Amino acid sequence: MTTLLPDTAPGTTSVTDADRVLPARPSLRDTVHQSLAMAWRATKKMRRNPEQFFDVTLQPILFTAMFAYIFGGAISGSVADYLPLIIPGILAQTALTASMATGTQMREDMDKGVFDRFKSLPIARIAPLAGPMLADLIRYGTAATITILVGLAMGYRPGGGVLGVLAGWALTIFAGWALSWIFCWLGTVARSAQAVQGIGMMIMFPLTFLSNAFVPMETLPGWLEAFVKINPVSHVVTAVRDLMNDGNLTGEVGWALLGCTVVVAIFAPLAVRSYSRKM
Repeated sequence: MTTLLPDTAPGTTSVTDADRVLPARPSLRDTVHQSLAMAWRATKKMRRNPEQFFDVTLQPILFTAMFAYIFGGAISGSVADYLPLIIPGILAQTALTASMATGTQMREDMDKGVFDRFKSLPIARIAPLAGPMLADLIRYGTAATITILVGLAMGYRPGGGVLGVLAGWALTIFAGWALSWIFCWLGTVARSAQAVQGIGMMIMFPLTFLSNAFVPMETLPGWLEAFVKINPVSHVVTAVRDLMNDGNLTGEVGWALLGCTVVVAIFAPLAVRSYSRKM
């Protein structure tokens, strides 16, 4: 079969269907470049909408001061003794809250038709999803940094030193990024941003408050302590405490890293598959 191009006049060279060159599937290098381009787009959006940083700037300050001064004396006897317990807990809580906002924002963009434009482009299907979450590493880093600085201002003196604090800071950011894939998947299957936020709250509150983030596990009833021990947030909190308070690279750090990796391995493909089905 031979066809003429729309602007081909009679007597000129024709193009056969066999001669048409279809765009190749994006390579790994192309996928990385496209994801970084989407991340750059997301950072520009952040600069134009600074209110996206409210939850990762004001919340760490408010929660750290509020929990420390209200519960410090009751749980640990003093605020100073409570800070080594509460700071890693606040780090985990702010990372989980920030990752929930990622899914909500993504659903809002889908409702506005932004992702419909991305689907028409010859780019990797994961790029529009991975790009915004790479950009959100800035938000997780901001929340973790502010939490640590507020704790230091209140008298927190981590025994792990600079390296321990940096390791706990990095683990918190990685945990927030890993959990954001859960909310990314929710953003592709939920019908509205409000639904993503509502489901996120149902996930966030049990995982955060039914953990060892704010109280020692030994003070809990036996049935609740059993759940806290298998709660993934508890593993992250314990790992951050081991790094920041003691400077020890314990087994809990390995379990936390493994758990976060498993979350990404499960929910990243689910998110991409759900996003592709909506094409």
